[in-house]
Amino acid sequence: MKNKKQTIFTKNFLNSYFLILTLFILSLDQISKYIVIQNLKLGESIPNSGIFRLTHAQNTGTAFSLFQNQTDILTIVSFVAIVLIIFIYLSIEKPSKYVYLSYGLLFGGAFGNLIDRVRLGYVTDFFDVGVWPIFNIADSAISIGIIIMLFNYIIYSKKNEQN
Repeated sequence: MKNKKQTIFTKNFLNSYFLILTLFILSLDQISKYIVIQNLKLGESIPNSGIFRLTHAQNTGTAFSLFQNQTDILTIVSFVAIVLIIFIYLSIEKPSKYVYLSYGLLFGGAFGNLIDRVRLGYVTDFFDVGVWPIFNIADSAISIGIIIMLFNYIIYSKKNEQN
């Protein structure tokens, strides 16, 4: 009986962790975009030059500014991606803590950019790192979530091969 209670507690705790992380990423993303919109004119950078700058940009495409001016299609794709993330997340029988971490980052980031697309028709980007495309917190969360998910998959696959 104690094992079952511990399992339920652990799963509830990790589900709470997923929700808290999702809300944290979503809040951080939306607040940072609001601050950029309120304080920087479109195209303005702080500082004016250098490797790392904050630059106010509007992205009507996807990550790395691909598929520009496809807002309606990208909004639908974003919504479908969020539904898939939830479906896959709920279908995992024994998720590791890394699964909760990766899906929390993915969901928070995807939802943050979806809010922008629906509300504004574009995504606000502002991290400007040299020759790399301008990005935001949601983009970072999605990228990190995918990396964690891939590492978790590789580790899990190797453990299964050994068994």
